[in-house]
Amino acid sequence: MITLDDAFRKFKSRLELNDREQKNASQRQNEVRDYLDTKFAIDRSFLTGSYKRHTKTKPLKDIDIFFVLKEGERHYRSKAPSVILTAFYDALVEKYGAKAVRKQSRSVNVDFGVTVDAEDNTDYRIVSVDVVPAFNSGDDYEIPDDDKGEWIKTNPETHAAKAVAAHQAFSNEWKGLVRMVKYWNNNARHGEKPVKPSFLIEVMALECLYGGWQGRFDYELQGFFSTLADRISDTWPDPASLGPPMSDGMDAVRKSRARDLLVAASREATLAINHARQGRNGESLKVWRALFGPKFPLS
Repeated sequence: MITLDDAFRKFKSRLELNDREQKNASQRQNEVRDYLDTKFAIDRSFLTGSYKRHTKTKPLKDIDIFFVLKEGERHYRSKAPSVILTAFYDALVEKYGAKAVRKQSRSVNVDFGVTVDAEDNTDYRIVSVDVVPAFNSGDDYEIPDDDKGEWIKTNPETHAAKAVAAHQAFSNEWKGLVRMVKYWNNNARHGEKPVKPSFLIEVMALECLYGGWQGRFDYELQGFFSTLADRISDTWPDPASLGPPMSDGMDAVRKSRARDLLVAASREATLAINHARQGRNGESLKVWRALFGPKFPLS
């Protein structure tokens, strides 16, 4: 039977992107970038978000692409955020169809019609991308926020640098642990994601994963779930100290639900640890599998 450490190592590997997935992601994002270059005056575009930071989990969807517009498009900046989002939406509908394109608060989502099976596999294809229009603002960027009805500042390069520093400080295990908890967050048994946006998990991990890697995935995850539950109601600022708090997307009801599910996850992790302590390795693996979902191996 597989050991717990080997199971977690295998789990971590399953959540990492393989060559075929990276190739498909490259093809799809370049396709979108090349198309939008024909519709808008774009200074440059680049990948950002959890895909770029290597904290994206499976199934692979909502890959963020930043589109920094040239000064010739600056007239959009003086208008409501909905105007630029609608313009990008209309352009993408021309290519992909209305059923595949969806406006969001800060981006436009393009779904490629990929089916996710019961094991969270997609035949090595990405499900969707998120298109984010932006303008330069000094060394930072401004992006539309339709929920707030205003343009907000952000800097994905700062987010990426902090993730790299945290990963190195945690013996290069930080990103793997973040991916695991994001995968838990995606577990279909929750219905709606407990923590939304998923980036909030990453922001919290910058503080909640501390003290250095102790060499045990099970103990680290039990403690991580417990700390997330304790601090989910805190205000979590933008790591770049530019935009609104990352926790603004969750009201009191959402935070209460997330706390309950995080507490339950911590208890399940404790149960799995106790099974292992008492020599019931198979039972421990089953608890971890139920907690995380089908990517966690039993053998």
